[in-house]
Amino acid sequence: MPKTPDYFVGKTIFITGAASGIGRETARIFAREGAAVACTDVDADGARAVADEISAAGGDALGLECDVTDADHVRDAVAATLDAFGSLNFQFNSAGSAMRRCPFLEIDEDLWDRTFDQREARLHLHACGAAAPAGPRQRGVIVNVASMSVKRGGPGASVHYAAAKGAVTTMTMGVAREYANRGIRCLSISPGPIDTAFAAAANTPSELVQQFKNDVPMKRFGEPEEIGELVLFMCSDACEYMTADTVYVNGGGGWR
Repeated sequence: MPKTPDYFVGKTIFITGAASGIGRETARIFAREGAAVACTDVDADGARAVADEISAAGGDALGLECDVTDADHVRDAVAATLDAFGSLNFQFNSAGSAMRRCPFLEIDEDLWDRTFDQREARLHLHACGAAAPAGPRQRGVIVNVASMSVKRGGPGASVHYAAAKGAVTTMTMGVAREYANRGIRCLSISPGPIDTAFAAAANTPSELVQQFKNDVPMKRFGEPEEIGELVLFMCSDACEYMTADTVYVNGGGGWR
């Protein structure tokens, strides 16, 4: 994976949304490679449970409560990470929230605001803003989670969600270009459907879930650990010329 053996040993990753799904699996993968892991989540017990699991297996981890919609929460969590581990080399912004699905004309102002301001675009703003100032002292990588929906627009069910994820993709590009000369790379991942609790949390109808699966040539959903392994690669020294890009990972589907 990385060009340098034990590349991640002695380095630290800060993960939002680490209590479950993609964030949890990414925490486990980085710990496997020897990185110290700050597991943060609004679900404090869940974050600590993942950290305890990593520590019990011989890894180095810290579980922190962090509401990514609150800039002070994020700054405090970053500060606690630096206090505990002395550095912050990588950040994976996996936190998110499933919003109510509905046709475009049923999107009211409250749903739009909650999707844009409080859950998708703003959380990445806070997380990137808290971590980036530490970057000039050392090389670093920030990886954000966008969505395959930015290529589709979310017609019929999630235009609001797709628009917010589009903002994440654009912000990633801007942060990457602004900080490129400071040794910080910023990238995003745009997954297709992944087998997490997201669909259930969004009350996605079973027929829509099946439609998503039918659109994937591999005829299955992705697994959270498959995204985590991609994050590991993106943070490694095997792709140091890569920044400002989003990586689409969708089993060949998601384009219709």
